[in-house]
Amino acid sequence: MRFMSVILVLSLLLTEIPCFSAQQTGFTQEDRERLVRLEATLKVFMEQVDKRFEQMMTFLWMLVGIFTTLTAVVIGFAYWDRRTIVRKARDEAIEAIERQGRLNDFIKALRAYASQDEKFANVLRSFGLL
Repeated sequence: MRFMSVILVLSLLLTEIPCFSAQQTGFTQEDRERLVRLEATLKVFMEQVDKRFEQMMTFLWMLVGIFTTLTAVVIGFAYWDRRTIVRKARDEAIEAIERQGRLNDFIKALRAYASQDEKFANVLRSFGLL
């Protein structure tokens, strides 16, 4: 009796499971068409995303080029300006040294002349040059 009930239960399960599983996993033609449409839509979407990504990367490379150019120009200008200022400062320093040297020579000449002329020596003393 027990053996018969086990066989009956097994036979019922084996006959019911294929029908139940066929309904769960079976695809209809409508499901297949829906998957094909979804696949086509996804393909178009991915192409658009790839195109947009490529446009963004091109734009970013343009920005990198612009900022690199600006940086190079600013550094070049700073270097040129520094060289110009240094050259001008050097020329002014040389000119000041030459002027001071000539002025010293001129004061020495005046002092030599003042040693011969007392009136002129008093004038130089009044200006603190003697």
